[in-house]
Amino acid sequence: MARSVILRKEKQEKVLQRISGEFFSQQDFAEDLGIAASTISNFVNFKPVDRRYFVQICEKLSLNWRDYAVLPNQLEPLEEIQQLAPQNPPSNTTLEYPEGQMSVDSPFYIERPPIEQRCYEEISKPGSLIRIKAPRQMGKSSLLAKIRHRAEQQGDRTVYLSLQVAAQKCFSDIDTFLKWFCVSVTVALDLTPKLDKYWDLADIMGGNLCCQEYFERYLLPEINQPLTLGLDEVDKVFEYPDISSDFFGLLRVLHEEGKQRTIWKKLRLVIVHSTEVYVPINLNQSPFNVGLPVELPEFLPDQVQHLAQLHQLNWSDREALQLMKMVGGHPFLVRLALYHVARQDTTLAQLLQTAPTTTGIYSTYLRRLESILEQHPELEAGLKQIITNTQETQLSKKTCSKLNALGLINIQDNEVLPSCELYRQYFSK
Repeated sequence: MARSVILRKEKQEKVLQRISGEFFSQQDFAEDLGIAASTISNFVNFKPVDRRYFVQICEKLSLNWRDYAVLPNQLEPLEEIQQLAPQNPPSNTTLEYPEGQMSVDSPFYIERPPIEQRCYEEISKPGSLIRIKAPRQMGKSSLLAKIRHRAEQQGDRTVYLSLQVAAQKCFSDIDTFLKWFCVSVTVALDLTPKLDKYWDLADIMGGNLCCQEYFERYLLPEINQPLTLGLDEVDKVFEYPDISSDFFGLLRVLHEEGKQRTIWKKLRLVIVHSTEVYVPINLNQSPFNVGLPVELPEFLPDQVQHLAQLHQLNWSDREALQLMKMVGGHPFLVRLALYHVARQDTTLAQLLQTAPTTTGIYSTYLRRLESILEQHPELEAGLKQIITNTQETQLSKKTCSKLNALGLINIQDNEVLPSCELYRQYFSK
């Protein structure tokens, strides 16, 4: 049970004394912490302050934040209030195991400004196109879910379509693939597929034009609303060059049509992929050099520390940096560590010691990566070359792209390095 504390008059005076000019001005103090001066004023007056800033201010003043818990709308220092965090470890029901796409209202979603706001602004524009690229498990699908949610709030119909769910036979030829694409969107909109009506001239017109006609004359008029179409895992199409050039050319055409014709202004596209576009594609016929490009970065130290606070872990900069030295700012790896530490399954010290082994919390994750590398010898050899660094790294663009998509390497100024110490240690054995 969370115990209550009493804010004594002398404690309030202590806070006022430390911030009100004896040491430095409130404005200087705010600038030093990189927060708004109004936040400092609210803290001094015990008004509601965001939890992360509240803890940050207390630590800066060498105060025990538990003794200065903020009481919303309460200025009287002798009122009884409840602490922000319980003394007992957080209940498992308050934690969220990090797997797959996060819910749009998840309290553990960490924004990476200004990315989210730019995406929200872009999706409100007629005929817009957003391209999200990042290695696996970096939060691409969760960002896509947030964008779709914002689109729904502005009155759009939304469709999520992962190209990974397409059966192998759907990639037999471009016409079969485009029919699958059209039917999948139709079903997601709760409409009846009507391919026969628009595909009877495919031999003459070609699949791309039939698909365009299907959207223009049936789907878009039928829903009578803007449509935000989120295409996830488009990397799958890269494996089929005969299909990829036509399909990506079609997406480019649909986006360009949105600049000119009213009916196509109703279509907003969000394309999500992990790897670079390593298949030969004419850039003038591709969606990968138009629209809003978004690359998701790793978490920064202050974001890792904020996430630790969300897990009710009172970490200092030191603990956050210790974890990041092992796993970098990779969202999934960071969240998995915080989840287990918050559950008291392990301590940070124990976690770091066993992390690059088959007995640590990352064992299943690392074995999956190992299995992928074993199935692709060129990737395994490439990663070994990068880790050992016994000779000048000379890898093909395709190999580097795939290793980067797996999150195993970083490419910086033509230098290729393991993306974190976890991979360096585990795969060097």
